[in-house]
Amino acid sequence: MTTAKIEASDERQLELRASDLLDPNNQIGVRLRSLYAAVQEEAIPDRFLDLLEKLDQAEMMASAKMAE
Repeated sequence: MTTAKIEASDERQLELRASDLLDPNNQIGVRLRSLYAAVQEEAIPDRFLDLLEKLDQAEMMASAKMAE
């Protein structure tokens, strides 16, 4: 590949990236991914974990009663 072709290819890549940055849909996608990543890193609140544990206990009791 010649140097001119490589430079032209690089210029097209830069143009595509610039147009992507200006695209509102792309901006929304970037922000949503950022928000999702931040939420994934958050710890699960203790209150929620307690509620899940109570639900598990209730389901075990219900299934034990059904088995009788």
